[in-house]
Amino acid sequence: MNHPRKSLDTVIHAPVRFSIVAALASVDEADFKTLRDTVEITDSALSKQAALLEQAGYVKVRKAFVGKRARTWLSLTGPGREAFARHLAALRDIASWEPEQADGA
Repeated sequence: MNHPRKSLDTVIHAPVRFSIVAALASVDEADFKTLRDTVEITDSALSKQAALLEQAGYVKVRKAFVGKRARTWLSLTGPGREAFARHLAALRDIASWEPEQADGA
């Protein structure tokens, strides 16, 4: 039997990216500033991590102007939501995993 850690998503597993995905999982969309403040990271850290999540196809970044100000919103894609659900299932499996005892042990 394979250890359940092998089912973890390496893109999502990093603590900051996990926090971003978890925050986005509970909403349809979040503006950049709100997400930054929720996850308690800097603008540059959020930009970098959001770009990695976007490259993986897990996050959609939408930019638009509100009046004369540029605004950015982030949302989880369908594949991002599925990956997050699989990652959470893997974490639960790890937490409840009981290795089979070898014969004679």
